[in-house]
Amino acid sequence: MRLLGLLILIFMTSSCYQVERNCSNFRTGTFTWEQESGGKLFKTSFTRTEDLQIETYEGVVDSSRVEWINDCEWRIIPINPKTNADSRAYLFRILNTTEDSYTFEFKQSGRDQTYQGTAVKQ
Repeated sequence: MRLLGLLILIFMTSSCYQVERNCSNFRTGTFTWEQESGGKLFKTSFTRTEDLQIETYEGVVDSSRVEWINDCEWRIIPINPKTNADSRAYLFRILNTTEDSYTFEFKQSGRDQTYQGTAVKQ
């Protein structure tokens, strides 16, 4: 009987800490992402379909192909890169979701440094 009580207690406390990941809600749509760097706030807005992402950053519009790995991971591949460095893909992964936003991490292909952000669905 003690074992059953202990198992119930463990289940109840662990379920409170589960991270919500309803990734399929964020595959497509229009989003904004804000990030502070060097004391300045930068805002990116983007619209993503199943296979295309169009983003605007500091007045510059850029388009990329989207390749889905699964509901929570995808690659962004620039369509018309201006330099060889710009041609590298970015790998994104959703870490958790809320009703209208998702927290994600991303890194550029071939690089070790990972960044995080939160995108809000419009």
